[in-house]
Amino acid sequence: MPTPSLTISRILHAGYLFECAGTRIAFDTIFENPFSRNCHAFPDVRFDHAQIRRQRFDAVFISHFHDDHCSLESLDLLDRATPLYIYCLFEALFDMVRQLGFSQVHALRLNEPVDVGAFHVIPREAMDADVDSMFQVKAAGMNVLNVVDSWIDEGTLAKLVEEGPWDMVLWPFQTMRELEVLAPSRAAAAPPQLPEEWLPQLLALNPRYVVPSSCQFLQEPWSWYNRAFFPISYAQFAREVGAALPHAQVVRLDPSVSARLDAGSLQPAPPLDWVIPVGAQDVDYVYEGNAAPPSTADIARHFAPLTAVQHARVMEYCREGLLEKYGEVEAASEYFDRPRIWQLSVVDHEGRFTRFRYRLDPEEGAAVDDSDAPLGWTTEIPAAKLYAALELGESLTSMYMRINDTMFDAETERALLDADVVDDPLIRCLFSDTFGAYQAAQLRRLLARA
Repeated sequence: MPTPSLTISRILHAGYLFECAGTRIAFDTIFENPFSRNCHAFPDVRFDHAQIRRQRFDAVFISHFHDDHCSLESLDLLDRATPLYIYCLFEALFDMVRQLGFSQVHALRLNEPVDVGAFHVIPREAMDADVDSMFQVKAAGMNVLNVVDSWIDEGTLAKLVEEGPWDMVLWPFQTMRELEVLAPSRAAAAPPQLPEEWLPQLLALNPRYVVPSSCQFLQEPWSWYNRAFFPISYAQFAREVGAALPHAQVVRLDPSVSARLDAGSLQPAPPLDWVIPVGAQDVDYVYEGNAAPPSTADIARHFAPLTAVQHARVMEYCREGLLEKYGEVEAASEYFDRPRIWQLSVVDHEGRFTRFRYRLDPEEGAAVDDSDAPLGWTTEIPAAKLYAALELGESLTSMYMRINDTMFDAETERALLDADVVDDPLIRCLFSDTFGAYQAAQLRRLLARA
């Protein structure tokens, strides 16, 4: 009688296919390269969309609504009868997925198991339970923890330890410097080690196998983010985890790679033939601390020019829409509790700046300012990226904003020590109270195409 086993295949980023006893379930299915507009697969892959359309999954589980985990362009490739199980607190996402034509769309609840054929899947609480979830997956006697993008608090860790022993943990191994690259002149270089809580947590879980998971992408080939955004390499993760957990094996699963897990071993399995590796796959991240960023003008020259209509949309927002929006959003710190002069610089495809000055008042909102009062905040952004945020749902991590890249007067500099970079007025106006903008833009395109 064959030994019961579970086959785990990497799709991309946090995407996996699990197969056991004829049942196939997938997690965080992304079949795009690039995805999220400018996340380029690393290592590089392409997808056979014709083959993917012929795949039949018994269920698809989505851990959270972020567009690198829940993409309607990718879901559009799936059979509409596929049961979808989504962790999200916003009903709007479920409505969008149903508009795409899916007939079985279910909301996941923490700690409430879902049984699909040979699989027992339990959503577990992430540190930010308003956004993320993790997955405990049981099949063929195996117990796998898919941490997805999450961080784990101590209370949840204690509960997960009780759920052991763990055969495999899919661990998000990269600590992306998403906020630091927004204000590089004011951010310190990341320390050259894993976060201090990771190794004790992995030691407490004590799995047989650890897979460095999530974060399989770079930005555009020319992007300085590729030297400054990703401080941890695969090699460093394997070295530090291997030293801390000598009885565990660190296993790298690149896109398309499959492995068969049973009670005694982990063995190679046939790769996914609809995920096609391109070029070298044994690649790794290289971090250069505070890599010198190019100017916003140099960055903006990489983007195509806006059409006249698109340019008008951006200018109208800067002159009117932003002023209307500012009074509706609140700052997280006290820096904007007093009036500040803010300069917004929008940079076109030829590196030319259009500057707007605003007086930001906590009581009265924003107004155009034509005085010579000293600046209290600055923001630079390529025009193409501002348009993408307004109309295409592009997220903050790929906007190439540059915040406070100048020296202010001494009093302002002292006050800025307690300010948060995400208090930036443009960030707040674009993202503070929006949900699902990326998926909504996808849905508009897909429905128009249909």
